[in-house]
Amino acid sequence: MDLHISLEGRGDRTDRIYRQVRDAILDGRLRAGERVPPSRDLARSLAVSRNTVAAAYDRLVGDGFLRGRAGAGTFVAMPPSAAGSRRAPVGALLPSARWAATAAELARLPPVPPARFDLRPGHPDGTLFPLATWRRLLARSLRGSPDYGDPAGLEPLRAAIARSVGLSRSVRASPADVIVTHGAQQGLDLIGRVLIEPGTVVAVEEPGYRPARLAFEALGAKVVPVPVDASGLVVEALPRSARLVYVTPSHQYPLGVPMSLARRAALLAWAERHGAAIAEDDYDSEFRYSDRPLEPLQSLDRAGRVVYVGSFAKTLLPALRLGFLVPPASLRPALLAAKRLVDWHVEPAAQAALADFIDEGLLRRHVRTVTRVYAARHDLVTAAARGVLADRFTLVPSSAGLHVTLLAAAHVDVPGVVARLRAAGVALEGLADFHAGPFAASAATPDGLVVGYGTVTAADLPAALELLDRVSRPLG
Repeated sequence: MDLHISLEGRGDRTDRIYRQVRDAILDGRLRAGERVPPSRDLARSLAVSRNTVAAAYDRLVGDGFLRGRAGAGTFVAMPPSAAGSRRAPVGALLPSARWAATAAELARLPPVPPARFDLRPGHPDGTLFPLATWRRLLARSLRGSPDYGDPAGLEPLRAAIARSVGLSRSVRASPADVIVTHGAQQGLDLIGRVLIEPGTVVAVEEPGYRPARLAFEALGAKVVPVPVDASGLVVEALPRSARLVYVTPSHQYPLGVPMSLARRAALLAWAERHGAAIAEDDYDSEFRYSDRPLEPLQSLDRAGRVVYVGSFAKTLLPALRLGFLVPPASLRPALLAAKRLVDWHVEPAAQAALADFIDEGLLRRHVRTVTRVYAARHDLVTAAARGVLADRFTLVPSSAGLHVTLLAAAHVDVPGVVARLRAAGVALEGLADFHAGPFAASAATPDGLVVGYGTVTAADLPAALELLDRVSRPLG
C-alpha cells in the first residue's frame, strides 16, 4: 500500500520515518495486520538509502508497532484496542452563533437504541422496495450516465415527475418547472437560501416538523410557531410580518389532520395579501386509506405564492435521497443558482433509473402494493386506539400516511411511557418532541404519542401494541 511520509526540513531521517509510521498506526490509518511497504520500495520512493528505512522499521518492531514474517513482509502488530484515538488539534476556530445553536439543539436529541419494534413516524418498510427491479434499472442507467448533470435534474426525470404528480396530485407543472433535489430537506434548504435574509420571519406549524424549523433558523430566520387545529394551520394566528409559511396541508405532521379547503383558500389569500411565500411539503400524500385527497395548495394557487416540495423517501427508500421542487417561475432562476452552488446536481444514474421506474408504471404499481400493506397496519393501530387504549388516549382521525397520533388523557405520564417503552424495546416519540419550545401539557395542548407503523409488520404490530397497552396503564 502507499504510505505518505514527508522528509522535508531538517532532522534525522530515520527518526522521522519512525515517528510518521508510528503515528499512522496510532491514528488508525494503518490497521492491525496490514502490510507496510517493503523497505526497498519505501526507500526508493523517499530517495533515501534502504538502511535508513530498515533502521526505522527495526525500531518499530522493537517497540511492538510492527512485526516481520519470514518470506511475507512486515506487518502492523498493534491491535486496534491498543491504538489511541489521536485526533487533530481542537483549534480556536468557532462556528457562527446560529450554527453553534443548531448543533447544540441537534446534539440534545436523544439517541434511539436498537429496538425490537420501531414505531417512530416517517420510516417506510425497506423490505417492500423492489430492489431487484431497481438494480436492473440502475445498471442500465449507469451505462449512459453523463459526467455532470443539469442542476435542475435530468430532463426525462423532470418530465416523468411532472406527469406523475400531475395525474396523482393535480399539481400544475411542466418538465421545466421541476427541480430535482436530494430529498425534501434539501428542497427546504434551497427555499430558505433564496427567500431568507437574517431576521426574516418564517411561520411553521406547532406541533410540526423539527428539521424544517432548524433549517430555517440556521439560515438566519426568526421562526414563529403557529398553532394547528382540526382544520390545519390557524391562518388567523399567522404573524403579519411572516414572509415564508411552511405547511404540511395534506397530512399535517405530526397530528395527521388534513387542512380543510376553506383553510387552504384562507392561507392562499393571506399569502397574496401579505406578499408571503408558502412552502407546501406534500411528504406522504401517496398513501391514502379512505376519502378523496384534497387538492394541494399548489393546484389552487393563482398568484404564484406556493413552492411545492415532494419526495420519494417514503414511496421508495430514504437512502436514495431523491426529491423535487415545483416553484413558481419567478423563483426558478435563484433556486437553480443555489442548487448549482450547493452540490451542482443529483447523481445522474439514480435519476435515470427513477425516470424509467416512473415511465414504466412501476412507481404507480409499487404505491398501490405498499398502500394495501400499510392500510392493514393502519387499521390495527386505529383499532387498538379505539379499543384497549381508549381509556388513556384519543385517536386523532387520519386516513393517510405512515403514522397516527394519540392524544393522552391528563393522567397519562407520556414521557414516562416513552421511556419505559424504549426500555422494553419499542422506539416511540412523544408529541412534546414536535413542539418548538418548552412544552407543558394542558387541556388545550395535550401531550400524546406519535405512532408510526411503516417498519413493523402486521404480524408484529399486535405484540408492539400490547406492550404499549401494558406500559401505559397506571402504575400499580
